[in-house]
Amino acid sequence: MKNITVIGTGYVGLVSGAGLSDFGNQVVCADIDESKISLLQTGKIPIFEPGLKEVVDRNVKSNRLSFTVDVSKAIRDSEVIFIGVGTPEGKNGEADLSAVFSVAEMIGKNLNSYKIICTKSTVPIGTGAKIISLINKFKKKDVEFDYVSNPEFLREGAAVQDFLIPNRIVLGTNSQKAFQIMQDVYRPLFINDTPIVFTNVPTAEMIKYASNAFLALKISYINEIANVCEAVGADVHIVAKAMGNDGRISPKFLHPGPGFGGSCFPKDTKALLSLSKELNEPMNTVAAAIVTNNRQKERMIDKLFNLMGNAIKGKTIAVLGLSFKQMTDDVRESASIEMIQSIIEKNGTVKAYDPVAIQNIKKHFPDIEYSTSWQTAVKDTDAVVIMTEWHEFRGLDLVELKQLVKTPIILDTRNVLSIKDLTSLGFKFDNVGRKAVK
Repeated sequence: MKNITVIGTGYVGLVSGAGLSDFGNQVVCADIDESKISLLQTGKIPIFEPGLKEVVDRNVKSNRLSFTVDVSKAIRDSEVIFIGVGTPEGKNGEADLSAVFSVAEMIGKNLNSYKIICTKSTVPIGTGAKIISLINKFKKKDVEFDYVSNPEFLREGAAVQDFLIPNRIVLGTNSQKAFQIMQDVYRPLFINDTPIVFTNVPTAEMIKYASNAFLALKISYINEIANVCEAVGADVHIVAKAMGNDGRISPKFLHPGPGFGGSCFPKDTKALLSLSKELNEPMNTVAAAIVTNNRQKERMIDKLFNLMGNAIKGKTIAVLGLSFKQMTDDVRESASIEMIQSIIEKNGTVKAYDPVAIQNIKKHFPDIEYSTSWQTAVKDTDAVVIMTEWHEFRGLDLVELKQLVKTPIILDTRNVLSIKDLTSLGFKFDNVGRKAVK
């Protein structure tokens, strides 16, 4: 097995580092963020990701996984270097690659022997060539390296399982030597016949963007179908289930809701669209998915205001669920942000609750009232909005809920509540694609 350095300890870097050490490799996770490394060195995990702490603890205890702020030394001591830093959205929708290029420069300056440089970060097509150029610019002339594009396909909330039991491994490189070494890095998966796609660098980069954009398209499509279902009296759940029974379609990502969010889909669709404009190769379907997603978030706000007769001023609304989906504390591009902001702009008051994401949403809204349970959040409120499909919201005691609220009004943007029970208890409610306002 290999001596590996993973640069970056966010979702991608930390999950990848822990997973690679679990495969038997010797892994150092390096980051210039001293606070993150300090937390990790004391056994704490700076992000919420189910199962991650167990994998980290297991491999730290086995002396296969360690953490450092000395990135330069980690580079020099490794055989394989993974770049796992963030690529946030830039001003014009393009990916901000400043962190990636900074790492590439640092690698070049510390390249002391043959190494494989492997990019896990999501980067636009053509970035690999720029990384190679930067490393060549700063490295010693007599030191060689190979470059590999190895995109990640990790779902937040299921990232550990996705890394340890992936659908496929994509390796983009022009070097047969690098490919064979990377097979050794992923040896347990190779032995278990996990599909390994061996291709060139641009194709590997494109696979990542094409995959994320397609899933975003599915979400926007089913949201538009849900909106039409509302107009014609159809039930989108039954429609989606029947669609999913078709093997050509599959049931995954056919769940209507308030629009997609998170660290990947919004950023990656915009980055792909930005690239297509540069190349003068229009991607109208991706552009439409972005428009639909933005409109879906606005539609949820309109639904709440309609339920309340547009009388928001002076009213208190409970917002249940702040992360962009369940099983994560990530609030990036969460539909809850637009919902809360709109209530505040209409001079309403927000009481918010989420099992794990409160600290992150506080960066956006430090002054709203946060609760430690859904019961305290909904008490004496004029309306309730469910924005995230956490399991505890699926099991809400509607009798208790009605007793706690001032007015039995509820917007279920995730379709987790029983229409029959809401109706029998006399709630005024709305949802997505199932039944009109009652």
